[in-house]
Amino acid sequence: MKREAAPLDAIVCNAGIMAPPALRQAHGYELQFFTNHIGHFILVTGLLDRLTPKGRVVVVASNAHRRAPRGIEFDNLSGERGYVPMQAYGQSKLANVFFTRELARRLGTGGRTANCLHPGVIATNLMRTVPVVGRLAMALASPVLLKTPAQGAATQCYLATNPSVSGVTGGYFRDCNPAQPFPVANDPAAAARLWEVSEAVAAKVS
Repeated sequence: MKREAAPLDAIVCNAGIMAPPALRQAHGYELQFFTNHIGHFILVTGLLDRLTPKGRVVVVASNAHRRAPRGIEFDNLSGERGYVPMQAYGQSKLANVFFTRELARRLGTGGRTANCLHPGVIATNLMRTVPVVGRLAMALASPVLLKTPAQGAATQCYLATNPSVSGVTGGYFRDCNPAQPFPVANDPAAAARLWEVSEAVAAKVS
């Protein structure tokens, strides 16, 4: 079926879950890491041969990657050693940034690109697993602080289609503008290691 599929001008990775209150796993891995990162890794690497020569990969990360100040806990990808919901979510978002940067490095320049973004805090049901107090605070803030789904989609659509970012790769964006990720994301060795680990996980579960 994949061989018969049309070429792809863009792949947008926007699937995600956020902060289950108790540890959940898939294939022995903490569920947010597995869903938010490994799922995207398997999707993108499986479709790279369908991506056009100028095709774009866009990964929805988050400023929440700051919640993983120790980086990727490679020795605790199961989440069994001290599960903290938002810290685990932050780790999965940091993995998104690392994946994007390592993918951009592997794609090289002058052709296909990979960029990631912070979409903002958006009024969707992503936070349905957040404790009630947190959801109530978000509901009260919604008219002032939260983006609509259309506003939240703007930066990913911009990166997937706008001619002004043709050839731009390895970047982190916010509100349709280049931005700087938190320092924890500036670790190319960790990004390369995550790629190797992700390949091993994907081979095991695919």
